[in-house]
Amino acid sequence: MKLLITGGAGFIGSNFIHYTLKHHKKDEVVNFDKLTYCGNLENLRDIEKNPRYKFIKGDICDAKLVEKVFQKEKPDFILNFAAETHVDRSIKNPKNFTQTNVLGTHTLLEALRKYNIKKFLQISTDEVYGSIRKGKFKEIDSLLPNSPYAASKAGADLLVRSYYKTFNLPILITRSSNNFGPYQYPEKLIPLFITNILQGKKVPLYGTGLNVRDWIYVLDNCAGIDIVLRKGKIGEIYNIGGGNEKTNLEIAKIILKELGKDESWIEYVKDRPGHDFRYALDTRKIIKLGWKPKYSFEKAIKETINWYKTHQNWWKKLI
Repeated sequence: MKLLITGGAGFIGSNFIHYTLKHHKKDEVVNFDKLTYCGNLENLRDIEKNPRYKFIKGDICDAKLVEKVFQKEKPDFILNFAAETHVDRSIKNPKNFTQTNVLGTHTLLEALRKYNIKKFLQISTDEVYGSIRKGKFKEIDSLLPNSPYAASKAGADLLVRSYYKTFNLPILITRSSNNFGPYQYPEKLIPLFITNILQGKKVPLYGTGLNVRDWIYVLDNCAGIDIVLRKGKIGEIYNIGGGNEKTNLEIAKIILKELGKDESWIEYVKDRPGHDFRYALDTRKIIKLGWKPKYSFEKAIKETINWYKTHQNWWKKLI
C-alpha cells in the first residue's frame, strides 16, 4: 500500500511515519508537508534515504499541487495530520487555523472526489467535543468546541462527514486525547515544562492548575490510527484515549520530581480565555477493533523526559 501523509513532518505525523515503516514492511509513505514552524524534517532524518519514503513540500490549501500529487503518486490511503494545533496561537490568530484546518481539509476532499482513493482518514482531537465535568464523550455526542482551534477541527470533521454522506467518499475520523512523546514542539504543556526546567526556568501553570486532561503516549495513538485505517468501518468516527486523566498540576509535579525539582518551580499565570476544564473519551468502540494502550503513563513520561534531556540539540533550535 502507498500512504500519503499530510503534515508528516509534525509531531504525531512523523511518529506515525516511523510506526508505519516499522510495522508494515511493504508499505510506502509519501510525506506532504508545508514545513511551518512546527514541521521539522529533523524528525525524519533517520529514514530520509529509505526507499519506501518520499518527501514533498507543499500546502494542503494549494489545490493545483494537491491534485498533482494525487495524480502522480496514486496513493491508496490518505491520512490528514496537517493542522495548526496550538490553542494559544489560535486565540491570537484564528484565521490561520480556519485556513489550514478547514479550507485545507476541504481542498483534500475535493481532490478526493476526482481520484480513486481507498480510504481518507482525518486526524482530529477530543477538543471538538468541548468540556465535560463528569463521564466520557462518545463518538455520537454533539460537538461544542470552545476555542478557535477546536472549532476549526470540528468544522473539518463535519466537512469530512458530509463528503461521506453526500458524495459517498471512503472517510474515517479519529479523535485522540492529549498526546505526548518525542518530537513534540516545545510549546505544548509537557515538552514546555521539561525544556523550561532544563533551562533553569519555572513552569507556567494556567489558573489553579486543576484542569484535567487524558494523556496518551504518541505511539499508542499511532497504533490506534493504524488499526482504524486498516480495520475501521468506512464513515465511522473512533475515539482514541489513554485512560490517564491528570490535572495539569499533577503533570507539573511529576515532571518536577523526575528532574529533581520542588514545587517552588511552579509559576501560576493568568488563565487563558475559554479554557476547557476536563476532557475524557469513551474508547469502547476502538477497543472492539482490537486496540488498547500498550504504554503505561509512568513509563512513557519517564522515557519522554529522558528523550528531551538527551536531544537538547533538537529542541534548542526551536525556541
